[in-house]
Amino acid sequence: MLRRAWKPVAATVVIGAPAYFYYRSYHSGPQTFEFPIRVRGASGKSEMVNRTFSLVPLKELEARIRQHAVSEAQDRPDGISWRHTTAALASNDPIEDANAHQIIERDASDPSAPGDYLFFAVMDGHGGYETSQLLSRILIKGVALELSALLADPKSAPQNGMLQRIKSLLWSTSSVTATPDADPARVSLAIQDAFTKLDKELIEAPLRILANNLEKAAWKSKTIPDLSQHPLALTAMLPAISGSCALMAVFDTAHRDLYVACTGDSRAVAGVWEPSTDGKGHWRIEVLSEDQTGRNPSELARVRSEHPREEEDYVIREGRILGGLEPSRAFGDARYKWPRPVQEALNEAFMVGNNRPMRAPPSLFKTPPYVIARPVVTHRKMSLAANGSKPAQNARRFLVLATDGLWDQLSNDEVVSLVGGHLAGLKGTIPKSELPTLVPTSSGSQGVEGKNKKAKAQEGSWAFNDDNLSAHLIRNAFGGGDVLALRKLLSIPAPHSRRYRDDVTVTVVCWEDGKEEQAKIVTEKLKSKL
Repeated sequence: MLRRAWKPVAATVVIGAPAYFYYRSYHSGPQTFEFPIRVRGASGKSEMVNRTFSLVPLKELEARIRQHAVSEAQDRPDGISWRHTTAALASNDPIEDANAHQIIERDASDPSAPGDYLFFAVMDGHGGYETSQLLSRILIKGVALELSALLADPKSAPQNGMLQRIKSLLWSTSSVTATPDADPARVSLAIQDAFTKLDKELIEAPLRILANNLEKAAWKSKTIPDLSQHPLALTAMLPAISGSCALMAVFDTAHRDLYVACTGDSRAVAGVWEPSTDGKGHWRIEVLSEDQTGRNPSELARVRSEHPREEEDYVIREGRILGGLEPSRAFGDARYKWPRPVQEALNEAFMVGNNRPMRAPPSLFKTPPYVIARPVVTHRKMSLAANGSKPAQNARRFLVLATDGLWDQLSNDEVVSLVGGHLAGLKGTIPKSELPTLVPTSSGSQGVEGKNKKAKAQEGSWAFNDDNLSAHLIRNAFGGGDVLALRKLLSIPAPHSRRYRDDVTVTVVCWEDGKEEQAKIVTEKLKSKL
């Protein structure tokens, strides 16, 4: 079976640490700045006031940007050269984002071998870090097991139609029936099932604990026991009531397929290098996910269709679920999924005794669930060739997976230009107005913008100072070449910083085929060691 045959080659899980680390300052005098923040006034109402903050030295801020930065490069036996980077920067304390990646090599007995599955994922938590941290440990495993089951289950094999059976009688053939994992529709469904099943486990875990600890008398009297000190009380409840978006890319090198699964408002954007006849070329932008919020027309229609007509006017308010939660798809967020009586019972059983009572459901809460975890899965060939065109030989490609903290600050075009410029070797400070000329781009698939667009400064400059591609994007999201703006924005401490910037996690995956000779050298080195 594939599940037994797959061998982990490399795995990394990175979870954010507390947001701020303190360093000694070598400045001779204090440097401060004022920023407006929201506070609760004497009347109990929220109001804006100016607050003075210390300006953190640039070196300390750069250390923060690079603190969780990782980079790996591999030349695989199938001739594909991979490089990927990840970095994260906190606004919440502790950070609510997480990420993970894993490479799984197909065993020689696998009918689709040789080849790899490469998984990359970013998780954007909200209302706490518990859901995103848990997903960083189990989401890839859950998807891998579902893909394994796809191959192991004979019912999943395609059934030949009448025409195909007639052809097989008239013409003998030695061709092998395609395996289920070669069918993008079946793979996409398997990924969707993995996400949905995992969220079901998260949501139902506290209910099972409560049911197993209810005595017969309590069932009859409907008395809720105090389970706040149960060893699994908070372990089960916190990942269910906090929430997380999840964005995953699955590369299947055996079939040269790429799948992007999106639950929530994180975003996947690819860049494909297309040479031109004049020898210059440009980067084609391919958006491989849609922001799943109430501002996305398809999500608005879906959510409305799943609830009674009388809720149509308020089920989405100002682009948010019942006026509260922005992503319309997420893991956890049981406050939008459990019926009201269930929320009350679980709150009493697990949370009140821990002095951590749940927030009441929204006032307009009537017909849950309002949020689902089922992802939208986009399939493309790994070549990312434009419609009707032949894939370019040895073309350079990259994929950026990032939580919405990046996309709040940078456009798709800016991200692709910044990565393309980095790959081209740009260094130093580049005026924003010059980058489109230095790194030209064109538009492929557009995706759907589901965020409330903010006005962005058209002037200023980009900085090409970081070796790590992900850290490079994070620096430019918050100031780039404008050092003072960067220092001010990153010097605002939690929780005040959350008004101006979100947690951000960025993974950049670059791949290039046609590297068989390099792969041969790597394989021979491995054999010599064995």
